This record gives sequence, structure tokens and C-alpha cells, in this order.
Amino acid sequence: MPHPGHATRATPVWALKLAVVTGLVGVAGGIAGISVWLALQLIQFVAFGYPFGGHLEAADAPSALNRFLALVAAGLLTGVAWWALRRWGRPVVSVPAAVGGKRMPAFATVANAGVQILAVGLGASIGKEVAPREIGAWLSQLVTARAGLTARETKILVACGAAAGLAAVYDVPLGGALFAVEVLLGELTFATALPAFATSAVAAFVARLVIPDEVLYHVPAMHLSPSLLVWAVIVGPVLGFAGVDFVKLTNRLQGLAPKGWRLIVVLPVVFAMVGLIAVPFPEILGNGRALGVLAMNASLEDGSVAGLSPILFLLALGVIRTITTSATIGAGAVGGTLTPSIAIGSAVGGGLGGLWLLLWPTDGPSLTAFAFIGAAAFLATTMRAPFTALVLVVEFTQQGTDILIPSLLAVSGSVAVAYVLARRRSAQMV
Repeated sequence: MPHPGHATRATPVWALKLAVVTGLVGVAGGIAGISVWLALQLIQFVAFGYPFGGHLEAADAPSALNRFLALVAAGLLTGVAWWALRRWGRPVVSVPAAVGGKRMPAFATVANAGVQILAVGLGASIGKEVAPREIGAWLSQLVTARAGLTARETKILVACGAAAGLAAVYDVPLGGALFAVEVLLGELTFATALPAFATSAVAAFVARLVIPDEVLYHVPAMHLSPSLLVWAVIVGPVLGFAGVDFVKLTNRLQGLAPKGWRLIVVLPVVFAMVGLIAVPFPEILGNGRALGVLAMNASLEDGSVAGLSPILFLLALGVIRTITTSATIGAGAVGGTLTPSIAIGSAVGGGLGGLWLLLWPTDGPSLTAFAFIGAAAFLATTMRAPFTALVLVVEFTQQGTDILIPSLLAVSGSVAVAYVLARRRSAQMV
């Protein structure tokens, strides 16, 4: 027997209302992305004198002293801010919890996102992508609150709003849509795909009215080769193990993060230590773009960097970035691991690719394709979302269609390892 309201929901009026609400959620995602971008630009203008526009970050600052002092300031300011927020503010509601129906408190949500952007803007070794997702989800809850939607429709649109914030701040409409259906909803159906595509498209369009339309990772063209194909099959599982260990490490450290007054002590100390490491290795700072661009433009013909060959330099940066991002999260900071995963994966992929080229040379010395594939495979494991990961790396670089075959093979290998390890842990817990 049909539900009494079923016929009503099939009317043109209902469809029009749902379409309008979906469009407003997309606009909310665009506003979330713009607000995060503007805040980041303002912080970096004050800290480093960067002009508004572009993708410069703390790692691009020429002065090592400036970078170090910015990290020290970040530790002090964000340590006090997060301590005060957690002591006197309402508990922050995560995006998955918001998708599940829990209301996000306005002040705590906006303040938490603002402190994240302050940390990233001053050079903290974490991603900025959590902030626009939180703002997008919060605004979407406001839009859908009195729209008379069902619980399922609200859940879908809040997830789409969070993903639309990601799509807007990075200009990745397809990646944002896939993030909604693959990560937040775990369901690819007509009911989830249609609003996900629509909201991410609207958000990206709205964001382009303010945010310059520029490629995030400028990389040279890449081409398929037999050597690259075989390497991808081998390296996929290796990066799968590495990705699983990275997730376990960050989760464990997050659980051990200091609370109360200890946060005010530990966070500045860790940030200062990261600042010291960044004196010889500035690429480990900020969102991760600097390291990703370096790895994806590296070549075996590059000269010695910091006393290391390009291969050892990339591998060292991958390890150091893993340590600094994990330590930052373990110190009590809040931030994402999406772009740090791309940075780590591209550095490790480029380094391992350089070793492979010593065994099986290709037509040239470029490490671009190896770094690209490494980024996609590592991100696929840390996100537990192979489709979203590969599409995000493609949209970030606007390259990669010529090497989709090895990219898919590497992603398959990395995700397969993660799946087997997860099944093994589940069996051990039974």
C-alpha cells in the first residue's frame, strides 16, 4: 500500500521545490569555497605579503625565518583558539555526523573552520579541505531546515553541500560530486548522483565568479610506456600498504592528541619543530601543493638538491611530510589529509619511479607520470575512494588521460591491498 504522501511527492510542485533547494545547496557550497579562499588569501597576505589570487602558500615564501616565525605564530594562535573553543564552545559536529542528521552548531562550526584556515595559511602541515566541507554542510542544513524534505532527501543534500564546498574551493566539480556519492553517502544511484552533480557544478560556477580559474598543479604532458605499465602493477600494492599505515598512524595519533591546557603547550612546540624542519625543506609546509608540484615536475636530470639526488630527495620529502602531517594532527590540530596524501604519494611515487628508471629506462628522464600515479594510488587508499581519488588528481592537474591505464592498475592494486587488510582486521576482531 503506498504511503499517503507518495503521490504528493510525485507532483511538479514537489519536483520544482526540490530543484530549487538543490540549487540553493549548490550556491551554499560555492559560498563556502569562496569564504575559505578569501580567508586564506587574507592570512597569507598579512603573513607573507602575497597578492590576492593564485595558489601561493607558506612553502613559497623565500625567507626561512619568515616561514619559521609564521609556524610559531600559528602554533600559539591556533593552540589558544582551539583550547578556548573546546572548553567553552559547543562540541564540533563532523561532516559525517551532520550527514547522519546531527545539527551543526553555528559558532563552533564557523570558528573551527576559521582556525583550520589560519593554521594552513600560516604553514601548518595539514590540508585545508575539511573547512569548506564543514561550512558547506552547515549552510546546507540551514537551507534544508524548513524545506519540508524527507530525512533521506535532507541527508543527500547535506552530503552534497559538504562536497560542493570541496568542489568550489579547488574547482573540482566532478571530484566533488564523486566525493559526495562515494565517500559521504556510499551510494551511487540516480537519487544521489543527480543532486551531487548539480550541486557541485553550481558551486564550482559560483566560486569561479571570485576565485581565479587556474590549474592547481602545473605538470607537463605524460605518455604511456611499457616500463610505466609494469611499474604501475608493482607499485600499486606497495602504495596500498603505505596508505593503510598512514591512516592507522594519523588515527592513532589523533586519539592521543592532548586535551585541555596541554593543547596550549604541545601544539606550539610541534608547530615550531615543523618550522625548523621547513628551513631546509620548505616543501613540507602548508596544504601540500608545493611538494606535489615539485614531484610532478621532477626529472632524473635535475641537479643535487639539499645534497641529495632527485630520487633520494623525493623519497626523503615523502617520509618527512608523513611525519610532519601526522605530528600536526597528533598535536591536536584539525585539518584534512587529502592534499597531504597527494603530496606524499607523488613524492614517494616519483622517488620509486626514479629507481625504476635506473632498471628500465623510458624515452626520457621525467618522473611526472610516476608521481601522478603515486598520488592517485596513495590517495585512493587513504580516502578509501578509488574513483574520487583518481578524478581529483586528474582535475587538479588537468592531465592524466594518456596514462589512465597504468593509473587504474596502480589504484586497483593499492585499493585491493587496503581491502584485504581491512577484511583481515575484521576477521581477527570476530
